[in-house]
Amino acid sequence: MARHRRTRLAATIAAATASLLVLAGCAGGTGAPDSAPDANAEIIVGSQNEPTNLDQIFGGSSGVTEVFTGNVYEGLFKITDDAQVEPLLAAETEVSDDGLTYTFTLQDATFHSGAPLTAEAVKYSLERFISDDSIAARKSQLSVIDTVTAVDEKTVEVQLSSKSISFTYNLGYVWIVNPEAGDLTATADGTGPYSLGDYRKGDSITLDVNEDYWGDATANGGVVYQYYADPTALNNALLTGAVDLVTSQSNPDSLSEFEAGDYQIIEGASTTKELLAFNDRVAPFDDVNVRKAVYSAINREQLLDAIWDGRGQLIGSMVPPSEPWYLDLADNNPYDPDLAADLLTEAGYPDGFEFTIDTPESGVHSTVAEFLQTELAKVGVTVDINIITDDEWYQKVYTDHDFEATLQGHVNDRDINFYGNPDFYWGYDDADVQTWLTEAEQADSVEQQTELITQVNQKISDDAASVWLYLNPQLRIARDGLTGIPENGLNSLFYVYDIQEA
Repeated sequence: MARHRRTRLAATIAAATASLLVLAGCAGGTGAPDSAPDANAEIIVGSQNEPTNLDQIFGGSSGVTEVFTGNVYEGLFKITDDAQVEPLLAAETEVSDDGLTYTFTLQDATFHSGAPLTAEAVKYSLERFISDDSIAARKSQLSVIDTVTAVDEKTVEVQLSSKSISFTYNLGYVWIVNPEAGDLTATADGTGPYSLGDYRKGDSITLDVNEDYWGDATANGGVVYQYYADPTALNNALLTGAVDLVTSQSNPDSLSEFEAGDYQIIEGASTTKELLAFNDRVAPFDDVNVRKAVYSAINREQLLDAIWDGRGQLIGSMVPPSEPWYLDLADNNPYDPDLAADLLTEAGYPDGFEFTIDTPESGVHSTVAEFLQTELAKVGVTVDINIITDDEWYQKVYTDHDFEATLQGHVNDRDINFYGNPDFYWGYDDADVQTWLTEAEQADSVEQQTELITQVNQKISDDAASVWLYLNPQLRIARDGLTGIPENGLNSLFYVYDIQEA
């Protein structure tokens, strides 16, 4: 079902293209069901990706994107499942000849509270997103916003300090919120097809159908996100019928159970990169040879096989194949323990050194940390593992930068820009990279942008700015009979409004 039937924007961003492998022969749950769809059925979604809070500007984690973006909150633009940018709350867009002034005419929409969507609400939302208090992931990319003016009730003018070829794409991730909603860390008031129903921290989030929604009706009668800390418990919930689908499969050992049953196993394009991120500000990781030595000491292919049984992909930079500036750099820092030992000697650590990896307790990070501990011991490097909660990680690593190295899964699409920000948690600081990224954003064409970011891609790989261990496979599992399931895993976007049950 097409959610909003409007003319697609002339693409200022190259479309990501990726071939999708559907293991059970049913692409995204689009096979014909045996009976008529039930538009009133409630869909139970199983996930390990619980938000840390409900507000995207206060570090709600990727879980808040999965539940709220496009479902409860909408932006001026929408990023589709295949990485296209389309207008959403912006009914019309005009851009000045110099590319510095954007004028948006708004849809006739209302918030869940009944308040109308106004230019003042858009102004408030954009200014809030780039405010000093915000720690939103795309804040730095949108700091190009100079002023926001409510011209009249339905017209917004945004003045940029410099050209931004990715501006409308980045706006696709900015929620338009009701200024009167108050504290959004535990409540919500958006314009989307669902409103926030019940919120039980540590357990579940219920989305109720917004009967007064300005766009197309939902294909279901509501959605419940049920959270599980343990992947085995999540899979058991699907096997026993407690949930209808799993947004992301993190336990490949269980796939055989589903392959033998009445389930759809859907593999799409992923943007989730498993990183060993150094704090490049501190010794010894301020030395490129040390970073490259650690990289070459890790048998990443063996790691990928151990975690994902051959699924997923080795990458050598922050860019997955679904993005236009992808380069195959998987062998740029090759697995070579002898090379690692030579690089350590050259850096002044012939006998190795000791460091701590702060790793979140969620997902496979602790298992990956143990693998790295064993690998690095072979070249004389001692790894201490400090397991912390996701909340502790946000404070200690992301906010305070109080760490030597960490493990994290970065889900964002087009997030190579983080390497152009020396204040980002890993502290990579290279003048050329910063210049190229700035010039790329001000480029006159997608071709210019792609050429410049390709240079960045090569440079951060040459510098081993981080260790890109692998690209996660994007696996969703659903019981047979569900249709309309999004296939790809771009920045944890998961639009639920087209999912329906036979």
